[in-house]
Amino acid sequence: MDALTAFGLAAVTTMLVTYALEERGAVFTLLFAFACVAGSVYGFLQGAWPFGVVEAIWSVVALRRWYKRLGPETP
Repeated sequence: MDALTAFGLAAVTTMLVTYALEERGAVFTLLFAFACVAGSVYGFLQGAWPFGVVEAIWSVVALRRWYKRLGPETP
């Protein structure tokens, strides 16, 4: 396994774990966003730019969810 493949495996594994733990706290949503950024970097480095673009979009969505979780509760 080369370094790029190991990086991609670590990124998507982190995405899976942090997504599963998101309900436990906002920090997991933030970590999920960072893992999506890593997945995006992996996609672009590997040459799969559609994957890189989608992961970049997911990171923005996750950051928005994290930011909303920090705000006051709305009824």
